[in-house]
Amino acid sequence: MTYDEFNSFCASLPATSHVVQWGGSDVWKVGDKVFAIGGWDDGDGARFTFKVSKIAYEMLKQQPGLRPAPYLASRGMSWIQHYAEPGLADDELKGYLTESHRLASLNMTKKKQRELGLNQG
Repeated sequence: MTYDEFNSFCASLPATSHVVQWGGSDVWKVGDKVFAIGGWDDGDGARFTFKVSKIAYEMLKQQPGLRPAPYLASRGMSWIQHYAEPGLADDELKGYLTESHRLASLNMTKKKQRELGLNQG
């Protein structure tokens, strides 16, 4: 997945916003909660960082091309970074980005979720 494809996919998810911060990274939020980051690379290729469940974190953290996300995982958060091949296929990555969006939205108040039309039955 390229950064353009990543940004297009994240933009297609409901109630998202995009900012460029943290050294030029594409940061995607649902409401005011970060759910995905494209960037933090060293020029060796695209890197995508996303929130996962505790179970998914344990399953993904040692797969080739994936690792605990720098900065975030070291603070006890369940975030994974896709940083190299083979990593995840594009469809798998899109599934994890969608789930990251959902997980981040669950950290909002119920009122805010309703206002944004999220997690409604």
